[in-house]
Amino acid sequence: MRVLYAGDPEEKALWARSLRAADPRMDLVMDPAQTDPDAVEAILYAPGGPLRDFAPYRNLRFVQSLWAGVERILGEGRIPDHVPLARMVEPGLERGMVEYMLGHALRAHLETERFREAQAKGIWAPEAPPLASGRPLGVLGLGELGAAVGRALAAVGFPVSGWSRAPKPEIGTGIRALWGPEGLEEILESSEILLILLPLTPETRGLLNARTLARLPRGARIVNAARGPILDEAALLAALDSGALGGATLDVFAMEPLPSGHPFWSHPKILVTPHVASATRPETAARVAAEQMRRLAQGETPLHLVDRGRGY
Repeated sequence: MRVLYAGDPEEKALWARSLRAADPRMDLVMDPAQTDPDAVEAILYAPGGPLRDFAPYRNLRFVQSLWAGVERILGEGRIPDHVPLARMVEPGLERGMVEYMLGHALRAHLETERFREAQAKGIWAPEAPPLASGRPLGVLGLGELGAAVGRALAAVGFPVSGWSRAPKPEIGTGIRALWGPEGLEEILESSEILLILLPLTPETRGLLNARTLARLPRGARIVNAARGPILDEAALLAALDSGALGGATLDVFAMEPLPSGHPFWSHPKILVTPHVASATRPETAARVAAEQMRRLAQGETPLHLVDRGRGY
């Protein structure tokens, strides 16, 4: 079964080494121009790579996204509807997201910006933050990444609530699971720190807007490492400027790269990170891709298939 790599050209050499180490027997081609399209049965794909037209791949059976999110791939509309598409779920990506969210949740919890402001003014302000057990925390999105983040934060001692559109069984101990419209209201009202890890779908676009942000406790902080359009930027700025929200750490934006002159760059209550919360690591993701190809070759169903109707 011939497998075509169609991801970032700058990562091609690393992916080639990693994929061949994961499965030396894989019939792997690293450039679309180097193979007959009719011979290709599976494609490892990322937007922005060399592949623009899927039509020549008449015998294509499967596409493995190299990214965790697939909304951009679905938005392109290039992959035929009959060809199964899978999200990338791999240990390196998950670990990176856990570390990012844990670090920035702790930064918000320990109120480091308050102490930095006091330091700049030469003010001795010995008011200690509460222990983690006294800081309710919410995670929007209980997929693989959200559940892993929730478990890590619960292990530190935070009271963790998690929300999803539908019930999520077996998400792990220490996480209070909420779902649906009523669950969303409940998690917003109780979360002093809100972590966003939802997929971008028509239902989640603009989910955090003036109305929903107003449900958060006064002074709450937000960490968004999902997708920028989930959070209404104008509503966020208004809530920060009014004092309703205490701060935000933003890794994703409606437009990326974040344009020069955007108010987020200079806002005193916003920390901007340039979409680095987590990334697919070829060294670990290659083993996932190899397992997917093994399943496909043996007639088994690949893991983490995308439901095009739901958008993830």
